Amino acid sequence: MATDTLRSGASAGGLRRLLLDNGALTALIVLVIAMSALSGDFLTTDNLLNVGVQAAVTAILAFGVTFVIVSAGIDLSVGSVAALSATVLAWSATQHGIPVFIAVVLAVITGIAAGLVNGFLIAYGKLPPFIATLAMLSVARGLSLVISEGSPIAFPDSVSHLGDTLGGWLPVPVLVMVVMGLLAAFVLGRTYIGRSMYAIGGNEEAARLSGLRVKKQKLAIYAFSGVFAAVAGVVLAARLSSAQPQAADGYELDAIAAVVIGGASLAGGTGKASGTLIGALILAVLRNGLNLLNVSAFWQQVVIGVVIALAVLLDTLRRKAGATPVTAGAGGPGGKGRQTATYGLAAVVTVAIVGATSFLHNDSSSTANPKVGLSLSTLNNPFFVQIRAGAQAEAKKLGVDLTITDAQNDASQQANQLQNFTSSSLGAIIVNPVDSDAASNSVKAADKAKIPVIAVDRGVNNAKTDALVASDNIAGGELAARTIGEKLGGKGKIVILQGQAGTSAARERAEGFANGLKAYPGIQVVAQQPADFDRTKGLDVMSNLLQAHPDVQGVIAANDEMALGAIKALGSKAGKSVSVVGFDGTPDGLNAVKGGTLFASVAQQPSQLGKIAVDNALKALQGKKVEETIKVPVKVVTKENVAGFTG
Repeated sequence: MATDTLRSGASAGGLRRLLLDNGALTALIVLVIAMSALSGDFLTTDNLLNVGVQAAVTAILAFGVTFVIVSAGIDLSVGSVAALSATVLAWSATQHGIPVFIAVVLAVITGIAAGLVNGFLIAYGKLPPFIATLAMLSVARGLSLVISEGSPIAFPDSVSHLGDTLGGWLPVPVLVMVVMGLLAAFVLGRTYIGRSMYAIGGNEEAARLSGLRVKKQKLAIYAFSGVFAAVAGVVLAARLSSAQPQAADGYELDAIAAVVIGGASLAGGTGKASGTLIGALILAVLRNGLNLLNVSAFWQQVVIGVVIALAVLLDTLRRKAGATPVTAGAGGPGGKGRQTATYGLAAVVTVAIVGATSFLHNDSSSTANPKVGLSLSTLNNPFFVQIRAGAQAEAKKLGVDLTITDAQNDASQQANQLQNFTSSSLGAIIVNPVDSDAASNSVKAADKAKIPVIAVDRGVNNAKTDALVASDNIAGGELAARTIGEKLGGKGKIVILQGQAGTSAARERAEGFANGLKAYPGIQVVAQQPADFDRTKGLDVMSNLLQAHPDVQGVIAANDEMALGAIKALGSKAGKSVSVVGFDGTPDGLNAVKGGTLFASVAQQPSQLGKIAVDNALKALQGKKVEETIKVPVKVVTKENVAGFTG
């Protein structure tokens, strides 16, 4: 009896230890099974390949970050370094005629240089890794914007093939991810520098006393991180067919999350490439599955945050329970065999259960309602919230099942969402591009799948859409300039608050402002500064500009949010000695017009944009003819006509 009890306890303890040692793998299996059961669109070849593509950039970045975290460091700069490396490649190859091979080498050298600067500041400058890499985050992003002048740069065709598929089905980004993963595993498990990473992360002082040249090793570690960041940037830009100066913004957090979810400890000394890959796949499966289930983008952030917290908690429990450290090559004789057996068993169990759950969807009848996907560039801006509201109201009226996603001003995230739409059972897609160039490959894929695509507010370059529903940003900018010019009587000093650098809306509206002001040579633009379409930044930038130009008489803002921030900075001057003109006609902007603090807003009637987009998506889905361009007129809303304006 006692023996049976001991065996039972040992068995339970063995299972507990197995789950603790392979927590990330267990979580991935559970996620795949759950998503397969909840969504009939998840378990398809196209969608599973989508997951691989969507994990690729994060995984490649995370492999580089693994080196840093294993050595008890942190690298917050990898997203910005990725953007800078891609920008250097595109800038040198397309604008200066440098051979593509040399341009690729320059991109990799850029990543190495950024990593070496990080390593030097940390090893020799004694800066904390957090501070050194935070500084590089800002420097690299700034240099990317300077080189590109805030605009995307077309990527060389020969390199853009990295975003294509082999044989028409195998995505190249997945192959690059696998190659870089194998390289990371080799470095960690089979090289002197890899063993040094674990030694430094385990106890830096002991490593130094053992004869390791810790400072030089740190230079190499951060240089490796820079190389992987450069490769990730090239793969990302290839997917988007352009180097975006704002690309990979925030990806450093996803990379760190993937490493931690994969079993590495932020305290250093543990971690491996296979765990990092699993962590990146978990994030990709989560985002993909939540998109397919039409979960709000805001809740998606909550879910991913909870997953990261649980991963760190699991790491704490593992260390307290004395679980096997997750180090490359760890374990005694047969350790690798047991690991291979564990992965093999996990694969068999997953395939069996997922196969069973797929029967849940075989007999389910498809809904009678047509399905349409709407990918918005952001939902952190009232203008796009109004587009969503107009689209939702019209979809409800017409009996359309509308799935809405939020790209959060990230062109790569939008590409992922459009891929998910294409591989699921949607009948039509509506896209409000983050960037007109970056959306082209995703729209081409939808067109190849014979899914109608309607562009709203912004067009898609180098790809065919069934219709474009938009107002003219350039014409609207000219109208805003004319409004301020007439208000000031053709004379005076003004400032211009520009939108987020690199976005098509910011470029087009700025072009319109410039064109319109040519008719008023007496108007002097004393300052032009970006405030990123954000109210808080509008407040800060306007407050700063007032210190240098206290006698300013007018403000043009590229959207109402920045205009409202400027009004706050102007205080009692707003609407009296200083006239402010906004753009978009948002509810808060219209209230400010009513109150007299905002002189005018160039309104695009966003609710109408959403409504008309859904109407045309349904027509295209039903095979009816739609117009290629549907223009929604812009309108200057002032205190005199605001009462009759509904948006």
